[in-house]
Amino acid sequence: MKRLIPSLPETPDLGDVFRAFPTNVVQILQLDDAIMCDPAAINQGDRELIAAYVSALNACQFCAGAHLNAAEAFGIERTVLDELLNDVETARVDTALKPILRYVGKLTQTPSRLTEADAQAVYAAGWSEEALYDAIKVCALFNFMNRIVEGTGVSADVSGSRPVTEADKKERRARRYTDWARAEGLMS
Repeated sequence: MKRLIPSLPETPDLGDVFRAFPTNVVQILQLDDAIMCDPAAINQGDRELIAAYVSALNACQFCAGAHLNAAEAFGIERTVLDELLNDVETARVDTALKPILRYVGKLTQTPSRLTEADAQAVYAAGWSEEALYDAIKVCALFNFMNRIVEGTGVSADVSGSRPVTEADKKERRARRYTDWARAEGLMS
């Protein structure tokens, strides 16, 4: 366990961080909603999978676990994330999604090495420029959020230690990030 900000609890969660440092929390969570929940060219479940994948590439267990849980609520099997980390090409995801996952993987790990060919692979799979930009926004958001989580020492385990019920999935599909913030008392 990392104790990076001594004024936070010994094992802080994201709510603890946002309560301690409330500046811009509302804007951050509204941005989360806009990128992750609002209608987009990429469906919400796949955006949650992209968030989990980017977070896993960054070794941010908190965000990878939280967004894998969210992806599962949209029907994505938990094992898919491990498959993606092992080999995007053989992972059990829609073939059309693989060039997007390769793109965000490269954008996360070696952004200066992106080429026109990386974008062309996305377009060849049938995606629009808008869809690619949606994927880029998810990737950017989770590189940002992973830095907040890791930089403050958030260490809560959200990997899904209990079975997820259909009611849990239904509730998660309907919940926005600002709903979580209201439940945490972070915004009205």
